[in-house]
Amino acid sequence: MGENQQPTPFHPDQVRVSHDEREAVVERLNTAAAEGRLDFIELEARLDRALNAKTYADLAPLTADLPPEIAVEPLVLKGGMNGAARTGRWQVPAQITVYGGMGSVKLDFTQTQCRLPEIAIEVHGQTGGVTIIIPDGWVAETSEMNPGLGGFRDKTTSERLSGTPRIRLVGSGGSGGVVIRHPNSWERRMQRRGGV
Repeated sequence: MGENQQPTPFHPDQVRVSHDEREAVVERLNTAAAEGRLDFIELEARLDRALNAKTYADLAPLTADLPPEIAVEPLVLKGGMNGAARTGRWQVPAQITVYGGMGSVKLDFTQTQCRLPEIAIEVHGQTGGVTIIIPDGWVAETSEMNPGLGGFRDKTTSERLSGTPRIRLVGSGGSGGVVIRHPNSWERRMQRRGGV
């Protein structure tokens, strides 16, 4: 190599991919099949290639002919004096910040259609407290939660269904406390009736 020659740069496509990155492509392919963009044979072939991908160069062609996913802006929800709630069918972003305020906040994911592999929620119970309800099959990573004076309760199970998000919860219970749980029996009945 002469004096002026630069070493060949390492191409980003050759960087190794992680399990989560493979899983995100698998989710994208399953969504495309559900929308009718891929037939069963194409889906099976692409899933096999995604699960065995080693580098970005292996993964990129698998979704190159699919429309880009629309990113949802981060959500900030504040309880204020009267409280706040996000319930029913709503578009879930990858990042959510919740402040319980004086009136409390309820964040209910049970009727949402979410394809994200992970949702990061920063929660501050403040005085009113915060309740987060996630569907059965979703899991929560809560080891970084500070209970504060009001406490923190994780009533979720650790059984994660394939294709469901992981909730990564950080923050503090404040004086009002924070609870994350699955739907209770009344909420399940209302869901079956199409209420809530």
